[in-house]
Amino acid sequence: MDKKSVIIIGGGAAGFFCAANLDESKFKVKILEQNSDVLQKVKISGGGRCNVTHACFDPKDLVGFYPRGNKELISVFHNFQPGDTMDWFEQRGVALKVEADSRVFPESNSSQSIIDALLQTVNQKAFEILTKTVVQNIQQNEHGYEVSTTNGSFSADYIVYAPGSAPKSLKLIQQLGHKLVPAVPSLFTFNIKNEVLKDLMGTSFPNAIITIPSLKSDESGPLLITHWGLSGPAVLKISAWKARELAECGYKTEILVNFLGMDTENAANILQTYRKENPKKTVGASKIFDVTTRFWHRVLWLSKVDLDKNISNLSSKDMESMIGNLCANRMQVTGKSTYKDEFVTAGGVELKEINFKNMSSRILPNFYLAGEVLNVDGVTGGFNFQACWSEAWLIAQDLNSN
Repeated sequence: MDKKSVIIIGGGAAGFFCAANLDESKFKVKILEQNSDVLQKVKISGGGRCNVTHACFDPKDLVGFYPRGNKELISVFHNFQPGDTMDWFEQRGVALKVEADSRVFPESNSSQSIIDALLQTVNQKAFEILTKTVVQNIQQNEHGYEVSTTNGSFSADYIVYAPGSAPKSLKLIQQLGHKLVPAVPSLFTFNIKNEVLKDLMGTSFPNAIITIPSLKSDESGPLLITHWGLSGPAVLKISAWKARELAECGYKTEILVNFLGMDTENAANILQTYRKENPKKTVGASKIFDVTTRFWHRVLWLSKVDLDKNISNLSSKDMESMIGNLCANRMQVTGKSTYKDEFVTAGGVELKEINFKNMSSRILPNFYLAGEVLNVDGVTGGFNFQACWSEAWLIAQDLNSN
């Protein structure tokens, strides 16, 4: 029996996972990657540790972490979810661990464990990996497809299109007849110049709340002061959910920052109680909330409260100002910065044009799409990789059953 040819465009998570699950007795497979290395995003993810997935095993709960694609992914995750991903890698010798925040990493704390498992599986199948191979054109013909690259032309019975979200890749799929939702950044940090943040980079807050009043939106989670403003999961989540609206306003908006993650009334009660119980302490030496001393002193300075003031001498105006600076600090966002190298885009191929039962194109025959090229994205925490693994697995199953 003649083997059918599959060309996988893109040597990232989706492309490799699809190849790793294809039946080598049925297919000849070529993976085309434009960079000199494959699996580059896998390598840098999670600070080089690779956040493989997230320990959330109910598809209905899982789709709640995807600002775009949540409805479509329900059926995808019913077929292949984080538990299946964990089994797949563990069966190939990669021990995994679930951290306290439910993110899943290899026990080795190295993304190389994940890369090795994928490369080994694909190499065992004797599939071909071509790096530094830029796809220039894809032509449909009566036999299938002709793919022209900087490394020659290749014929394919089937194409799996998983090149990521580079503008060239999106343009190519548009030329083949697919509609695009314009791509905008997601998962970015906020540029803010504000006295409360000045010279406090590295200061973190375990459970803050970020609110964008104009968009009636808020997110909670850890928060980090950076050289340029604010980062951490609370910011990244709100940047993902409001990616389009923030792009429309040019990344200029007012936010409210609640560093304590509690309402003002609750914070005021804690302050009052502490004041009653420690009347002789100075306010500067008081450890009332879960914040660093440097940050606490900054808040007092902004509230115009002397560090040496006796806590029992605080006026109601002093306390109101302190609580306001801690729980409802107004700041102007003036722009965005990319979050490390892990940022994703919101936008890509219109989801109505994809059959999510098998990730095939509704426009092109024998053509599948997966990964960031689609208008699907998740928040930070392993969700974007999970979408790639699940979509790629569905494609492989569909091809294997042909």
